[in-house]
Amino acid sequence: MKKIKPSFEAIEPSFGSSFYYSKYLQNTNNKAHVWHYHPEVEMVFVNGGSGKRQIGSHISYYNDGDLILIGSNLPHCGFTDETTGNTNEVVIQMKPDFLGTDFLTLKETKGIATLFEKAKYGIAFGEDTKKLVGPILEKMNNMWPFEKLLALLGVLRELEQAFDYKLLNAQNFSLEMQAQDNDRISMIFNYVKDHFTEEISLEQVAEMASMTVPSFCRYFKKMTKKTFTKFVNEYRVVHASKLLAEKRTSIANISYESGFHNFSHFNKIFKEFTGKSASQYRKELKSII
Repeated sequence: MKKIKPSFEAIEPSFGSSFYYSKYLQNTNNKAHVWHYHPEVEMVFVNGGSGKRQIGSHISYYNDGDLILIGSNLPHCGFTDETTGNTNEVVIQMKPDFLGTDFLTLKETKGIATLFEKAKYGIAFGEDTKKLVGPILEKMNNMWPFEKLLALLGVLRELEQAFDYKLLNAQNFSLEMQAQDNDRISMIFNYVKDHFTEEISLEQVAEMASMTVPSFCRYFKKMTKKTFTKFVNEYRVVHASKLLAEKRTSIANISYESGFHNFSHFNKIFKEFTGKSASQYRKELKSII
């Protein structure tokens, strides 16, 4: 069985800038589905639409655009695809010390240093912050490099002061792609991403990781703060929640398409993760839309 690792992405700053900026129309970000990591801190603003995000061991679904900050060397993929329905997407990538090694030690910028530290867990920002900084991020596309830099600093300032955010991975989450051991976990993430609709056995993934089942279970829990079974079920539930929002097919079909081959088990797991049944989830989503 071929072992797939997250790819290292080499990022060059935009011409005339100390950081990389790109604005994609609708779903033209071809790198979105590649499981990758890089030393740069990454900011992603998706203007409208819905999709899945996988950052570290966290998997979730957004249904009205997204604004996230991803820390240095934190593996990630997702965000947009051909069904997202977004207006456009802005991606900014910057080295933590892109303005010099001493810049973040200044009294005026210590908040940004704290923000970058939190970003190691992945940060998703709420509606208020999205509405505040989203238009600025989009307008940066037409700015000269110096204006663009000032705008970025202003956005980082707003993000460090925001209250409507959540950390996506557990505190003490240890999956940063710096140790050779972590390639093993990332290989498993890739396999789950590509095969979650199929049966996945612990024996199978333990063999891929060249470990015994008990050793693999302990290792995975230590690295991700969750069991492997919970991780797979979480991935399937997030996919199911996306289908519930986008497709008119029956809940039984959605259960099967999400990798659950026992409908009662699907209902139990879905309620465990979301706090409501799949039918209630769909009904509430329709009322919001």
